[in-house]
Amino acid sequence: MSRADLGKDPEAVASMFDAVARRYDLVNDLLSLGRTKAWRKKVVKIIAPRPGMKILDIAAGPGSSSEPLHKAGAEVIAMDFSEGMLAVGKKKRPYLNFVKGDALKLPFPDNTFDVTTISFGLRNTRDYEKALRESLRVTKIGGRMVIVEFSTPTFFIFKKIYMNYLMKLLPKIAKRTASNPEAYVYLAESIRAWPDQGALAAKMSANGWQNPSWTNLTGGVVAVHTGIKGS
Repeated sequence: MSRADLGKDPEAVASMFDAVARRYDLVNDLLSLGRTKAWRKKVVKIIAPRPGMKILDIAAGPGSSSEPLHKAGAEVIAMDFSEGMLAVGKKKRPYLNFVKGDALKLPFPDNTFDVTTISFGLRNTRDYEKALRESLRVTKIGGRMVIVEFSTPTFFIFKKIYMNYLMKLLPKIAKRTASNPEAYVYLAESIRAWPDQGALAAKMSANGWQNPSWTNLTGGVVAVHTGIKGS
């Protein structure tokens, strides 16, 4: 898959992530210019995990986003639909609870989790609005969804620099470091095609999430959206 078609074929996306699973964390750190860890700390602060809290981490990959939630004492399920990602995760983090599942058809009962979260995975689903509704279904009343996703920089000059980096420099870095550079071309194009902060918040509201809001990280390169499940 080389183009950011938002009507994505699940098998093609899963195969793509299978191919990059082994070096996924390393390459992501390189491609984010080392900001991944700082972003994750901010997200953990927003989620505020604690003992007794049940969290579903959707599109968890090898579990790097699930690990700090687990270490804070929350009961975390790290779910992904890529066999390759799950295999790497189980090897690197055997203490996490990995489950195979599809964001569009979550294998859990209604009203199960205090928090559902997805980091850099919502835009890879075939139908992200359906994914929003599925997360709503399995979240408890009063619970939250926390979405971490690449977004739109808020300053024009920075936006222009960032988009040039995505489309020109990022593929060159990927060719030197990634086992499947084409996957990172897809990554860049999918980011460019993704709704901006306000548009995603509107989609959350349209699909049942109340009081959607967002926090920009690194000038809007990443946005953390939150919504609440009402009664």
